[in-house]
Amino acid sequence: MTAFNHPVDLLRFNTCGSVDDGKSTLIGRLLYDSKSLMEDQIEALERSADITGGGQINLANLTDGLRAEREQGITIDVAYRYFATPHRKFIIADTPGHVQYTRNMVTGASTANLSIILIDARQGVIEQSRRHAIIASLLRIPHLVVAINKMDLVGWSHERFLEIKTQFEEFLPRLDIKDVKFIPVSALNGDNIVTPSEHTPWYPGPTLLGHLETVHIASDCNLTNFRFPVQWVNRPNNPTDHSLHDFRGLSGQIAGGVVLVGQKVMVLPSGFTSTIKQIWTIDGALEEAFSPQSVTLVLEHDLDISRGDVIVDAEDLPGASSELHAKICWMNSRPLTPGKQYLLKHTTQTVKAAVTAIENRINISDFEKEEGVKELAMNDLGEVRIKTAKPLIFDGYATNRLTGSFILIEPGTNATVAAGMLQPPTEVARPEYKDFAI
Repeated sequence: MTAFNHPVDLLRFNTCGSVDDGKSTLIGRLLYDSKSLMEDQIEALERSADITGGGQINLANLTDGLRAEREQGITIDVAYRYFATPHRKFIIADTPGHVQYTRNMVTGASTANLSIILIDARQGVIEQSRRHAIIASLLRIPHLVVAINKMDLVGWSHERFLEIKTQFEEFLPRLDIKDVKFIPVSALNGDNIVTPSEHTPWYPGPTLLGHLETVHIASDCNLTNFRFPVQWVNRPNNPTDHSLHDFRGLSGQIAGGVVLVGQKVMVLPSGFTSTIKQIWTIDGALEEAFSPQSVTLVLEHDLDISRGDVIVDAEDLPGASSELHAKICWMNSRPLTPGKQYLLKHTTQTVKAAVTAIENRINISDFEKEEGVKELAMNDLGEVRIKTAKPLIFDGYATNRLTGSFILIEPGTNATVAAGMLQPPTEVARPEYKDFAI
């Protein structure tokens, strides 16, 4: 068996909360105190201190990169930052707090393993806190950190911390989030961000960075259902290496499950079956691979396979349908009305599609479904019916976030107008098995 490392050393997380809860300052403090900034970044912060912070370094400037954000003191776009510690690598998405930028929060959180919801200790749990927790639940983010910020402004009161924790826990049963951690912090002063605070002797838990470094994410990927959307048919054109003359590999990223040499697989939508002959990566051949590795598969049989086809375990088939039921976040300034044609991008293929019906709008303040709506406005979340020009090979979003998600694209402008999460297939089409002579 060839040894290889599972990419669990990368944690994607996003920050969210209401305006002025301190999201950008928290990220800035995390980067600054973990010594993850370049010298020129530190110098730029110091040069701008007199302008933006009254002589004090403004850590929010590390993420509030847009001029409009700096002028208004708010985050309106999704800002991404990258850093690493000896224990793990991180990708941070700083997402906006305003209600009208819900679509940006959906975008930034769509690939996250963990979401940090900031709560102002003076304000407690407010509507935006609940809204962002609901979105995190809809997006199936496995881990949640509730960072109760500005604890210094309430005198580091243990009672206030417990009060807010109780408020939030009363709301949790309505969400499908199992792992929730509460941490008292002061992002401005750095308490419990990277180093433990002397002001919270009553808090026995880890710092924010300590939790991010140790939270268990190995089981976040679907390692049960093998799914491999084909991205590229690999036919090397190397006249000097005759060993590659007949090589035909299928390259892409494993979207779910584990694949082994000798495993029986099916190619969808054709329904042809074969077995895995070889598994290749840039580092050489493997005996097995798993999500989310990028690999090249070689099959025992020379089948007609192209980009957009999906290779799956022959005994574990996904859904296959052109009639789809999905939850979407509408992102366009023009409302969604049924009947208009769009392009639907799902895994490695793009197909023509139309929204045939709007079933409801989800009130993201209380999670209730509003029936009888005629359109979805920008930032609205709702359930819709979609008809595609050809069947999609998919899983429900709750089963696999990669094969269960899609975007809608407006053909004329090429603008992304919606992000969607597919509901589980009601019927699984099992294509006919084929026999091959070896």
